[in-house]
Amino acid sequence: MAITVSLVALFGLVLFFLLRSRTLGYGSAFVAMMFGFYLSSTGAAKPMNQLSTALINAIGNL
Repeated sequence: MAITVSLVALFGLVLFFLLRSRTLGYGSAFVAMMFGFYLSSTGAAKPMNQLSTALINAIGNL
């Protein structure tokens, strides 16, 4: 399974639509947090990247 869309662009797009539709809740907070982690270059970006890679691989194996 090849991922052609950057996760930063994907989370940014989802966050844009959540903010535009004024849908606020735990889901939008998670999307905003993931967008921030991918966008930043902190030490927390690597574990988040590993987590999303594991989730994507798990979904691909279903």
